[in-house]
Amino acid sequence: MCGIVGLMANASVNQALYDALTVLQHRGQDAAGMMTWHEGRFLLRKSNGLVRDVFRTRHMQRLKGNMGIGHVRYPTAGSSSEAESQPFYVNSPYGITLAHNGNLTNSDQLKQELFSSDLRHINTSSDSEVLLNVFAHELGKQGMRLGAGDVFDAVRRVHRRCKGGYAAVSIINGTGLVAFRDPHGIRPACFGKREAAEGVEYMIASESVALDVAGFELIRDIAPGEAVFIDMERQLHTLQCADDAVLKPCIFEHVYLARPDSLLDGAYVYGTRMRMGEKLADKIVREWPEQDIDVVIPIPDTSRTSALELAQHLGVTYREGFMKNRYIGRTFIMPGQTLRKKSVRQKLNAIDIEFAGKNVLLVDDSIVRGTTCNEIIQMAREAGAKNVYFASAAPAVRYPNVYGIDMPAAEELIAHDRTEKEIADLIGADRLFYQDLGDLKDACREVNPALDEFDCSVFDGVYVTGDIDEAYLNDLRASRNDGAKNAGETHAVVDLHNDSEDLD
Repeated sequence: MCGIVGLMANASVNQALYDALTVLQHRGQDAAGMMTWHEGRFLLRKSNGLVRDVFRTRHMQRLKGNMGIGHVRYPTAGSSSEAESQPFYVNSPYGITLAHNGNLTNSDQLKQELFSSDLRHINTSSDSEVLLNVFAHELGKQGMRLGAGDVFDAVRRVHRRCKGGYAAVSIINGTGLVAFRDPHGIRPACFGKREAAEGVEYMIASESVALDVAGFELIRDIAPGEAVFIDMERQLHTLQCADDAVLKPCIFEHVYLARPDSLLDGAYVYGTRMRMGEKLADKIVREWPEQDIDVVIPIPDTSRTSALELAQHLGVTYREGFMKNRYIGRTFIMPGQTLRKKSVRQKLNAIDIEFAGKNVLLVDDSIVRGTTCNEIIQMAREAGAKNVYFASAAPAVRYPNVYGIDMPAAEELIAHDRTEKEIADLIGADRLFYQDLGDLKDACREVNPALDEFDCSVFDGVYVTGDIDEAYLNDLRASRNDGAKNAGETHAVVDLHNDSEDLD
């Protein structure tokens, strides 16, 4: 899970890119980067840290140009190497830079092809660098002068070579701004426009909220397999470039990843989360008609919308029982179980009066490892709760994600090979409720009936790209378990991109 943004304007884009990355900060807090294009030169600043810490005045002053791309990262495989922060750059052909959200499931195969057949060297372990080099190689087949058709032909061949979930933005030196989305639309991307005195300007972003804050009008989501190209005259070109494109977006975006004020594939995330709460309330009524819940309390922040709707449908009081320290990052995307567990009590503090002597239903968006909810349930009991029930707005997470979300090895998922009763005992809950997968899908479809299929692999183990086998999952297990993350980097990389340097 990362955030990407691209902008073609008639004035300097550095501030608008900065603002967009700040709005997309929830998608990655490990590193940030920005690259602009100015008079035939690429200008780059990227580093580990939050957007506000990576970009200082001296960096912004150097990031000149009317076209640029930006990225916020969290490391899918646990790597926090600064060399793997984005955007990436290659000088051949033309000079191309790219930022990417997602994961290529055939990255290892592509690395071999790039080295042995395409004669290209990959300097990091990032699949984003792989995607950039595949795109660069395919563009190089088009000759010296590139038009929209040449760009689309290259993207078409990228889709044929690359498997997995990906959304990317790219600048081709002297040619324009490009964005494309995988043939299943697993990872989100949208684009919009803004009318200015000097002509129309275009922005591309992971979520529509980035367009909102910059005053851009949302045109629509990029379709699965589609490419969007804005040439140097700021003319917009779009084309479907995949052979068999079918929209199957990641449903976990609606559960946790996206901001509630974003519009993803025609569905407002706020609306889908409201309906998750409604459907979860209906399930509690069905399974526990004589429930004795005194108060519903959300685990801030993502679950608030669902929890409030759930409380209203149950006719139960809703209260804010936890105060959040907003200077602590999202624990789901923190590398390593030790840091994640330690951060919970630094992040949340209970308001005793809301718990004392009450039967409390805690609501969270999902349960992944179970560490966070276990700590929170203990906090509720310490605050005086009589009984602590727990509800998840999402179904049980039983399988790892392979499309760009850092779900751990299956054995580290608390729901893997366990019953709900066993999970409840492990997290210390007196009663546990999970959303049904069918209800979760319906919650999204009711907001946008055009949504038919989804990637629900973390819940049902069905990987929509059809290329995931046990060998792949075994390799994933080795790279994503907490032992591997705590061990840190096991390979050396050469960092070629320090500070805001000119890239010719």
